[in-house]
Amino acid sequence: MYENKHILEPKWKSWVIQTTTPLFTPDQCRQIIEAGRRQKPQAAQVGMGKPGGGTDTKKRVTTISWIPFKEMSHMYEDLDTFIQKANLNHFGFNDIRITENAQFTEYPEGGFYDWHMDCDTHMSHEPPVRKISMTLLLNDPSEFEGGHLELMAPGKYAELKQGHAICFASFLNHRVQPVTKGIRQSLVVWFGGKPFR
Repeated sequence: MYENKHILEPKWKSWVIQTTTPLFTPDQCRQIIEAGRRQKPQAAQVGMGKPGGGTDTKKRVTTISWIPFKEMSHMYEDLDTFIQKANLNHFGFNDIRITENAQFTEYPEGGFYDWHMDCDTHMSHEPPVRKISMTLLLNDPSEFEGGHLELMAPGKYAELKQGHAICFASFLNHRVQPVTKGIRQSLVVWFGGKPFR
């Protein structure tokens, strides 16, 4: 006979973590910004691979570019070293690795990204499945206003310093509030692998 028992995750598990020390120095952040700006910029799109996907300024206004692995190999190595430890200590997912080029993003004044998840709930065009998302702030927060990254609900946002990052399970709903002054520059990286089981 089936016995209804509570299934509990280990106490060490977390779906959201934030760095307490910077992953990159201001000089390294500058190098990443320069590498991002060397790539072809494009208007960010939403819902790619799905009906109605494309540019939608009611849902997202930001400029992006993709940093090739060969362009910043040391950055990718540092990110992989970090995420392997973070996953072991917090997320506990299987088969975690960098699965696609990092995205350099620039949110101009008025730029934003409405509520969304970073993975496909039907996994129709995965694997690799996005499992952990990272947002790393590249410029000093004194250079812009607004642009907070909110997680799961309005008002739950992270205060990031330059070179610091927040990592979260890619299936969590999140958004970037409108930038009200200046430009917000960030690096977005996804880590994943085989489908969840």
